[in-house]
Amino acid sequence: MPMIMTAQKTGLACALCLISMLIIVSSGLKAETSESHGIAMHGALKYPQTFDHFTYANPKAPQGGTLNLGVQGTFSNLNPLNIKGSSAAGVRAYLYESLLGRALDEPFSLYGLIAKTITVPNDRSSITFHINEKAKFSDGMPVTIEDVIFSHELLKKNGRPNHRTYYSKVSKIEKIGSTGVKFTFDADGDREMPLIIGLMPILPKHAMTAEQFGKTTLTPPLGSGPYRLAKLDAGKQVTYERNRDYWGNDLPVNRGRYNFNTISFTYYRDANTLFEAFKKGLHDVTYEGDPGKWSTSYNFNAIKDGRVVKKEFELKIPSGMSALVFNTRRPQFNDQRVRTAFNHMFNFEDINRKLYHNLYTRTQSYFDRSILSSYGHPADTLEQTILSEQFKTDHPSLFTGTKQQPTNRTKSLDRRNIRKALSLLKQAGYVLKDGQLINSATNTPFEFEILTVSKSQEALLLNFIENLKLIGVKTSLRQVDSTQYQKRKLSFDFDMLQNNWSGSLSPGNEQLFRWSSKQAGTQGSFNFAGIKDPNVDNAITALLAAKDTKSFTSSVRSLDRLLLSGDYVIPLYHLKRQWLAHWTYLGHPGKASFYGTLLDTWWDTRSIEAAAKKP
Repeated sequence: MPMIMTAQKTGLACALCLISMLIIVSSGLKAETSESHGIAMHGALKYPQTFDHFTYANPKAPQGGTLNLGVQGTFSNLNPLNIKGSSAAGVRAYLYESLLGRALDEPFSLYGLIAKTITVPNDRSSITFHINEKAKFSDGMPVTIEDVIFSHELLKKNGRPNHRTYYSKVSKIEKIGSTGVKFTFDADGDREMPLIIGLMPILPKHAMTAEQFGKTTLTPPLGSGPYRLAKLDAGKQVTYERNRDYWGNDLPVNRGRYNFNTISFTYYRDANTLFEAFKKGLHDVTYEGDPGKWSTSYNFNAIKDGRVVKKEFELKIPSGMSALVFNTRRPQFNDQRVRTAFNHMFNFEDINRKLYHNLYTRTQSYFDRSILSSYGHPADTLEQTILSEQFKTDHPSLFTGTKQQPTNRTKSLDRRNIRKALSLLKQAGYVLKDGQLINSATNTPFEFEILTVSKSQEALLLNFIENLKLIGVKTSLRQVDSTQYQKRKLSFDFDMLQNNWSGSLSPGNEQLFRWSSKQAGTQGSFNFAGIKDPNVDNAITALLAAKDTKSFTSSVRSLDRLLLSGDYVIPLYHLKRQWLAHWTYLGHPGKASFYGTLLDTWWDTRSIEAAAKKP
């Protein structure tokens, strides 16, 4: 082991050296770039300085009409930037703006919004924003440098946990002339910080105090965005009205977006009531993630006569990892052979057929459905400097990108998987005795509990439990309320649970929070599996140090291979496309973003008819 670790550290050093050389060649020797209209996390910007609009938006879209949306649950707070209560839908999207706006047909690129241009040195140790002199809040007051500084200080001290963590990495703020503000970052070398600050919401200093910010409120907030809050029915409905004097309507990042005069969110107590309301035309669009429902429930009259249509849109972002998670802190799951054995007892094909109409795809990677996935891609030269020779020997199919999750050729669990599972369990010190799996050293049966929060999980989990009975494992389900579930989940008080880690084309600091050794012992982190592997830590270090697209992709794939090699989870499944249904009076662009279609690019076709009738 010491020899392997030494080789691993040496390999990482070589990888980081190579990454540094690549960026020096690509960026030249200038200490600071000239002013730019945007910034990309890796590689070059897609859109030039002269771009007119994002390609997934239609700049000729008509403006007018209404968009009615349904939401399950309720709300008690109009401030989405603190952690008090349940925040109302739409406030962050429609009222508050950031210094930069994100393009959603690139991995992670930002363009001018409140900031007209930016200046960033090649080492990304700082960023200077040059405020657009036209930017103003909806009360007509201009957005100033003071508002930017105020927002940073307020969110750093009183914002959500992610705000407090990231914004504390700013070591100095300076005013540059009358419209410039420079953020200098601490010495940890976090190359993501210029983009994180670029996405910081900007709040009005003249209309907000720290005391007000920290409270739950139903007072309509003031922002610089395209809409104002027009109507409120506490806990039940919130309605936004387009600001006809919106300062940023003609910005390239906004052309073809925010086309509805009014947008309403109506809240419903449960999913069934929400769906019935859609069928009656009480709201206009519904997203669907349930294959069974997608296959059988969309047969109502409005579908049959063409007033409602079903649509599917391509997705180009990682699927993320939805999985059954082993808590490796528990003694029964700290042996990888046990975890691998249990993976062989999961019958995806049977579950997909019985429960999901064969519409799910088995997840093979933590970054499936994207270029970042290691599945189908052999380790390249840079990856080979990050991964050890021992890894190549121990995990040849992961190294070549050919490893698949166990499959079943028949409706029942394949016997070859049962035999493989029993063989691995025997190696781990377990024997099958009188129909029970027994620890041969302690003579105790293998038992564990799966923690759940929803009855909707039961069908999937009961199928898995029935398969585990074939190898003598006794498993129980423990359903608890959402408050207790979150408490036990964040304190790692479980044997196994189902979890989903969302995917992104720009994985960064959140990977530390999910997989690093340090976070394995930090309650409240998302390292639910308890992963403590220095090789994983090294791969995350390489990922965060990457400065160009090639080295970044290689680093992420290395992390993917290492996570898969530990069998920390039983990967479940994902959808290949975005599903939704909508009433046909809504129109949308023909081109989707990486994230599927975006409602802020849609329009109400009835507004065209209304305009034509005007004298």
